[in-house]
Amino acid sequence: MPNYLLAHDLGTSGNKATLFTVDGQLVASRTSPYPTKYFNGNWAEQDPAQWWKAVCQSTKELLKSCGGKDIAAVALSGQMMGLTAVDRNGKVLRPSILYCDQRSEKQAARLAERIEPKRFYAITGHRISSVYVIEKLMWLKDHEPGNYRKTHRTLCAKDYINYRLTGRMATDYSDASGTNAFDLKTFTWSEKIVKAAGIDGEMLPEALPSTAIVGTITAEAARATGLKAGTPVAAGGGDGSCAAVGVGSIRPVGAYNYIGSSSWFGFTTEKMFVDEKMRTMTWAHCVPGLLHPTGSTQTAGASYRWLRNTLCRHEIAEAKRRNVDEYELMNAAAAQSPVGANGVLFLPYMLGERSPHWNPNARGVFAGMNLGTTHGDLYRAVMEGITMNLATIVEIFRAKVPIQSVRVIGGCARSRLWRQMMADLYGCRIEKLKMLEEATSMGAAVIAGVGAGVFRNFDVVERFIEVDETAAPDARRRKRYRQILPVFQECYRSLVGVYERLAELQRGAGRE
Repeated sequence: MPNYLLAHDLGTSGNKATLFTVDGQLVASRTSPYPTKYFNGNWAEQDPAQWWKAVCQSTKELLKSCGGKDIAAVALSGQMMGLTAVDRNGKVLRPSILYCDQRSEKQAARLAERIEPKRFYAITGHRISSVYVIEKLMWLKDHEPGNYRKTHRTLCAKDYINYRLTGRMATDYSDASGTNAFDLKTFTWSEKIVKAAGIDGEMLPEALPSTAIVGTITAEAARATGLKAGTPVAAGGGDGSCAAVGVGSIRPVGAYNYIGSSSWFGFTTEKMFVDEKMRTMTWAHCVPGLLHPTGSTQTAGASYRWLRNTLCRHEIAEAKRRNVDEYELMNAAAAQSPVGANGVLFLPYMLGERSPHWNPNARGVFAGMNLGTTHGDLYRAVMEGITMNLATIVEIFRAKVPIQSVRVIGGCARSRLWRQMMADLYGCRIEKLKMLEEATSMGAAVIAGVGAGVFRNFDVVERFIEVDETAAPDARRRKRYRQILPVFQECYRSLVGVYERLAELQRGAGRE
């Protein structure tokens, strides 16, 4: 009997392939990077051919550990809310428009004129916004009518790879709920929204439970990946919902926080979480019958990476000389700055923002600098700004849901300083899992196991999970952050008009 489960996590910066034994042991993982093209202020695209190349490359490397014949099942998680348009033959018609791309603002505004926004939110669990697939598809129809007419299906990232693996075009409920055209009460495409958007509903793929077997590895995919033809492939899920499985949030409440290039705070519920101001989102969970409310920060680790690439030449050179990670040096400098970064605030809105502001024109800002401001102050301010935006989201959920502990995953959760910052700002215990970057893949692996009948149910995930370290809030620091957080929030509000004027200037410059 095959003894391994293969999972892929198609992230923003690369694909992480992970191999697990069926009894929950991590065997190996490999990451294959691919580029993102950022342009026009808040546009972002990737080439799906690079996804497939990364999946094939990382799979072949992992199979050296066990051999393709020993894989019981395969499943993928992936970045959500992307538009990958393919024709009837599965040919990609244009680069994939990513979740963080905000080009479809006008289409979102038009949709809001046709459906009352709160009614829309009650159907989908999401507000009308340019980040979602249906609005992106409206943009495609308006601006690239030739590609729109050729489009047979719109697929999310992991759906496209599933197609390359099995030959079947389908999605799962979690990714379907990220299109902004999915009814979370009936788990079907909303005819009302499709009609209001003015798009062809046939372009939306078949939607399945995450554990459904989409198909099996084709002979062509077997040659490309090294997997055995006939190996079952589960539908899988969006990265957020797979992460919920990977941290053990398979029943209410199970709060957790992923913090990588982007970040989200989420938990599990049986009913849709309704925020009267529509600041949060609700997705279909990968566990059938459950839902997954979240709030997200668009550029979390991406902001810290921008800081490294832009201001940290000394740390990069020193890290290379000492053969250490440059982030360790940045974190050490940030730790020398006090709570509040000596009065420096950072608004982490480098690509607009989703929760809680839903403002595509928002931008990153340093405020409060003076001639005494140090690199360490700037590093800490960026970490605090990201965490304060997340803390604002936590406050929204805590008004209705008890949150006493939060499990953290993602590359940024390696930082002990950052985890303590989260504990102090969230006001609860922060539990770091031993598997940080593999947790999302782990969720996909469990989905594969349940779908293929290797596991009876999702309770098996507990054998995969180990809490590595815990951080508790410090009363003194928490008191200080409770003074700073309202100033951070007021800083954003005071700049809303400036953001609008800057966006107009940018659009004007683009016309010259």
